[in-house]
Amino acid sequence: MIVNGSPATQLDIADRATQYGDGCFTTMLVKNGKVEHWEAHLTRLQASCERLFIPFTKWDELTNSVLKNTQHGSSFVLKVLISRGSGGRGYSPEGAHQPIYIISQHPYPSHYDDWQKNGIELNVSSITLAKQPLLAGIKHLNRLEQVLIKHKLANDAFQDCIVLDTDDVIVESSVGNIFWYHENAWYTPSLSFSGVEGVMRNHILDYFTAKHITFHQCRETQEAIQSAAEVFVCNSLMGIVPVSAIEFSDGHRAYYLRDKTRELQMGIVDYQV
Repeated sequence: MIVNGSPATQLDIADRATQYGDGCFTTMLVKNGKVEHWEAHLTRLQASCERLFIPFTKWDELTNSVLKNTQHGSSFVLKVLISRGSGGRGYSPEGAHQPIYIISQHPYPSHYDDWQKNGIELNVSSITLAKQPLLAGIKHLNRLEQVLIKHKLANDAFQDCIVLDTDDVIVESSVGNIFWYHENAWYTPSLSFSGVEGVMRNHILDYFTAKHITFHQCRETQEAIQSAAEVFVCNSLMGIVPVSAIEFSDGHRAYYLRDKTRELQMGIVDYQV
């Protein structure tokens, strides 16, 4: 683990990341010694710090430290976490003036390769996300909803699940963003109230715009996805993963094609914004 550019095995017990989840993070794929979409990850970290009023300024140092830790050929996961740091007492951030960054390396989840090739099956989680526009889109450190969703999913016979908000509107999956294809257009949930604005999601939306592919960001219930022709989930590590079937809350089970998704998988590989 790297803390502020130096190897470390400990963190101040008063750090606000551990006390209050006061920070943000991003998770990236390193492939052939290169961080995929680093500029987009960096931009998201900067935007998150701005929205959370975290006065982090060491962006060049962070970038150099990230690049230094990716200079070997294997594929692995790199996580960058920014904490407001230590200081103050209680919820108030007053007195916490020295944010820190943490870089850690993790094995690449090898099952993602199988997911990309063969697709996965989803159900619909019974655990819903709260609506909070102030935090919507940010990959902040308060992930207890996701912890509960994953705990519930571990007892189900599905690789992933659709997650709704408290209005029963589709937000995302447990591991990433979700898209569906219906009547010559792609759809993906609006993230105005909750959910994570994924780097891969944004990359795909840029691709749609550049290729003049029709898409809509919307707030829809699970019924909208039942009649879709194709569905996929995505994130920066697993890329685009086709969904072969979904079991909905009413017990209905729908099956999906993969043709448009396969085309997108191939088209997005070499696309650069």
